[in-house]
Amino acid sequence: MPEDPDLSISGPERPATDLASGLAISETCADWRAALPDLDVLSHDAIRASLVAIGTFGPPPEISLAFADDETVRGLNRDYRDMDKATNVLSFPLMDGDQPADGLAGPVMLGDVILAFGTVRTEAAAQQKSLAAHTSHLVVHGVLHLLGHDHDDDDQAEVMEALERKILASLAIDDPYQMPNEKGAA
Repeated sequence: MPEDPDLSISGPERPATDLASGLAISETCADWRAALPDLDVLSHDAIRASLVAIGTFGPPPEISLAFADDETVRGLNRDYRDMDKATNVLSFPLMDGDQPADGLAGPVMLGDVILAFGTVRTEAAAQQKSLAAHTSHLVVHGVLHLLGHDHDDDDQAEVMEALERKILASLAIDDPYQMPNEKGAA
């Protein structure tokens, strides 16, 4: 996804050597910015915490993060996953799961993470969470997918959820799997 210079995360508040300096954010749904004015900071912090927890060091990886509406995500979910419905977050990794992100020379494009506003907002309300906390959780979840983590079976889900808990705790966000009505992410 093309980077919008007005939405770039780099700047005086973030050092140039920061792990998430390759973050490109796009918003195709204005509801995101209206609901979360600090969306850039929230996104940057969630991605940086994910990379630090995983121990991904070396050149900053490039990640495209898109904040979209449900219809956009539904179309992507239909076209790429054969599921004709909106979902909270989709991840499209560009590396195969056998290639560690920190084992490559030069910047690495990890892939795309896309969130659906209506679905995320509805889930946050149903689970009695703030939209910011739930969005952070789903950004973390999506980035973990880009880094090769999955939840296809119980063992994988246990590992991934433990990482999510650790990362979210570093952001002072409560365990999303212990909160009322939590059904897990993606």
